[in-house]
Parts: sequence; structure tokens; C-alpha cells
Amino acid sequence: MSAPKKLTKEEVLHLAKLANLTLNEEEIALYQAQLSDIIGYVEKLNSVDTNNVEPVEQLTELTNVNREDTSSDKLSLSQTQALQNTKSTKDGYIRVEAIFDE
Repeated sequence: MSAPKKLTKEEVLHLAKLANLTLNEEEIALYQAQLSDIIGYVEKLNSVDTNNVEPVEQLTELTNVNREDTSSDKLSLSQTQALQNTKSTKDGYIRVEAIFDE
């Protein structure tokens, strides 16, 4: 088996850019080592012979239990109830401050 791939500083910086992260030199070195170890572990897993292993979809034999999606007056508020504790309303809606400058 070949030596595990060690990520370069440029590769770590590229990944950081994709994740919109700003890293200092210490973090770059830390992530370079950690990500290289992860890649090495995955390479080790890829080398395991799984040809005679049956795929497993569910280990616990649990199944999803879904309920019918129905509406209920007990769980709903009328428009009046929904608006009664708001500071400001307009035309039957909750009025809020603008979040974008125009």
C-alpha cells in the first residue's frame, strides 16, 4: 500500500475558501494534518475486500411510523388570535421593520 496522501497547504486553503472560512497559519497546519489523516483512513477502508459482504440497509429492524397529516382547529390560531399580541399590524398582517435598505 502506498503512503497516505498528505494535503498541501494550497489544497487546505482551497477547501477553506469553498467553506468560506478564514484560517490562520496554525489552523492551516492543524487542518492539513487532520484532513490528511482522514483521507488516509478512507484509503485504508477502500482497501478492504467487501466482495462477499451483503449490503445492509437497516440494522435495528425498525420501520418509520408516520401519522396522517391532518389539520385541527385545536392546533390552529385564528387571524385575530395570531395578531392580538403583535406590536404593529397592517391589512391583517404582522408589520415588521424592513431588513433591506433601498
